[in-house]
Amino acid sequence: MGGLLKSSIARKVAMALSGLFLVLFLFQHFSINFTSVICQDTFNELSHFMGTNFFVQAILQPILIFGVIFHFIMGFVLEIKNRNARTYSYVKYNGAANSSWMSRNMIYSGAVILAFLCLHFYDFWFPEISHKYIHRLPEDPTRYYEETVVKFKDLWRVILYVISFIFLMLHLLHGFSSSFQSMGWNNKYSKGLRGFTVAFAIIIPLGFIFIALFHYFNQL
Repeated sequence: MGGLLKSSIARKVAMALSGLFLVLFLFQHFSINFTSVICQDTFNELSHFMGTNFFVQAILQPILIFGVIFHFIMGFVLEIKNRNARTYSYVKYNGAANSSWMSRNMIYSGAVILAFLCLHFYDFWFPEISHKYIHRLPEDPTRYYEETVVKFKDLWRVILYVISFIFLMLHLLHGFSSSFQSMGWNNKYSKGLRGFTVAFAIIIPLGFIFIALFHYFNQL
């Protein structure tokens, strides 16, 4: 595995595959979270299932955590490799004329998203681990909605969430479509796929922003 990832193409494909995996999780996460603005009972039921199902907790969750770590490590590795490959200062190279702002700053948008994930883990994952495995509290299937909504009571936290999702949008606008290019996807469906990735990159982060703002204003 280590030898395979020494290849530039292999690194890009690995980065693309891990990114697509995280996109699938992002959609699943959004789908569940969006039910919190529609039906409290449905959100509790889905969250209880995800929080107690053995397959989700023992298999999918570790895979997800590994996928997040792997994707960000590979992102930093590729960034370092790309910078080291530029043996000269590229005085004649106009980066803005040859690539988008998003593609040139993926490392920065990725860093903001990583910082947000640390906040998100602090808000939700660590309390969940403490509830289940440290304090071993009895399971209440109706607790998830209130535990989620209370996190959006403070304006400062909502602002951080909104900023983070804007950076997620910028990251996805380039990263989602480029994942397919890295895997050699280039056919008659490419234009339609590009439209889909752009729509996804805009709609899903805006959806998360809507959820945060909805729960904040609903508690005023």
